[in-house]
Amino acid sequence: MALHVVVGKGPVGTTTADLLAARGHRVRVLSRSGGTSTDAVEHRRVDATDADALAAAERMGAVLVTMSNLYVYGAPTGPMAPDSPLAATDLKGRVRIAMWTDALAAHEAGRVRVTEARAADFVGPQVPAAHSHLVRQLPALRRGRPAWVVGDPDVPRSWAYLPDVAATLVTLGTDERAPGRAWHVPSAPPRSQRQALTDLAAAIGGPPARVRAVPWPVLRAVGLVSPVMREVVDVRHQFDRPYVIDASATTATFGLTPTPWDEVVAATAGAVPATA
Repeated sequence: MALHVVVGKGPVGTTTADLLAARGHRVRVLSRSGGTSTDAVEHRRVDATDADALAAAERMGAVLVTMSNLYVYGAPTGPMAPDSPLAATDLKGRVRIAMWTDALAAHEAGRVRVTEARAADFVGPQVPAAHSHLVRQLPALRRGRPAWVVGDPDVPRSWAYLPDVAATLVTLGTDERAPGRAWHVPSAPPRSQRQALTDLAAAIGGPPARVRAVPWPVLRAVGLVSPVMREVVDVRHQFDRPYVIDASATTATFGLTPTPWDEVVAATAGAVPATA
């Protein structure tokens, strides 16, 4: 039985490790903080970087599966597919492009087998509020308070359910057809922020969602003192234009399909305590 090494134990790493273990694979999770090993998942404390992972995969002859997002495509002109131009001009997007370009060059040189999963914005009960535009709004929805969002609340967006992300990563790491290119995580049909928050408000039994957009001048002003908000302003196109993923190649090749949206909503809403 092959050993699968998962670098990082955040929401994606943990969910992926659990799925690998559930499917009977040997799993080792590497992280800065380590953890308590179980019969299913071994934890080790290490200081790993992306460069270390690439070198280790090369030494061991392993497949390197990286996790990424849609930043690499820059401002979209339509649904984003894996073969869409890597046209990002912002810092984060350029860094992602450089990482993928380096990994793909190593693959094409025969040094290592590489593939990458790219996903839309995360949603699901496993996702911390700080990492999800939807999950962070759940306490406000339960209390009937306005949900303040970034960008146009009515443009369609794709959302990546974390178990679907993990299923894609596991498939890419175990299927010989995966290396040599990037693949997209299948997502349910697009829902705008307003639609998604309305769905979640109904699922948690709260009042109808009241969705408000934070004005861009306010965000720019905050960005003068907040690097994080400054980066949000730099990728304004992600919030003011339709931000939709095309994962048809993943479905056609591997048979992976997204979890139905109503199930995503129910699972996500179920993670909110009644007192939140």
